[in-house]
Amino acid sequence: MLSSSLRSLGKFFIEGRLLVILRNKFSKKMNIDEFVQNSFGRWKSQRSGHNLAFQHFEDVLSTIDITPVASDDNAVLALCKLSNILPESVTNPFKMEWEGQSDWDDDEITKGSCILVPVPDRETPNTGQLLRSQGYAETIAATGRYRITEDDVFFLETTYDRAAAEERIWFGTPNLRFRVSLIKTSDGQGVLTASFASEIRLMKTPSE
Repeated sequence: MLSSSLRSLGKFFIEGRLLVILRNKFSKKMNIDEFVQNSFGRWKSQRSGHNLAFQHFEDVLSTIDITPVASDDNAVLALCKLSNILPESVTNPFKMEWEGQSDWDDDEITKGSCILVPVPDRETPNTGQLLRSQGYAETIAATGRYRITEDDVFFLETTYDRAAAEERIWFGTPNLRFRVSLIKTSDGQGVLTASFASEIRLMKTPSE
C-alpha cells in the first residue's frame, strides 16, 4: 500500500511539472504580486505526506482560504517590526486559513491561520523575504527566503531552531496549484518528512 501511494505521489508530481512546463511556453514570467493575487480564493487540497523517521504515510483533505490583508493591518505591522522591515517595502500581505482532516484520525479536525507578508528584494524583485506569523515546521513567527524560478515555481526556504523547511508551489492552470514540501534536519542534511499536495480552486455557483 505504501509503495503504491508513493508511486501515485510521484505520478502526480511529474504530471504537475509537465503541465507548468507546457503552460510556460505560452505565458510571460510571473512576479510575486501576480503569484499572490492568483492564489486568492478558496482551495480544496489533497495532501499526501510521508514521515520518513517513523515510516508513516498520511492523506489529508483540507479547505484553504487565501485572502488579502491591508499593508497597514496591525498584524502586518507587528511582523515588520519583529523582523526590522520597513512597512512600505512589503507587497500584497495575505492571510491563509485552513481546516483539514487526516486519515490517521477521522474524528480530529485540524484548523489554523497564518499571516504572510512578502518583502521583495529591491534589485531583484523575483526574490525576497516572506514573513510568517506561524511557520510551517514550527508554530512560531518565521522569516524565509523565496525566489520565483524561470518556470514560475515559487520556492521558499525557511530555517527554524530545530528544523528547516523547503516549499515549492506552482500553478498547473489558473485554478490548479501544486505544492511540494520537505521538512529537514536543522543542518539541512536529512529529510524528516515529505509531502505533495494538489489544490483545486472552489468556484462559486450563481446562487452564492
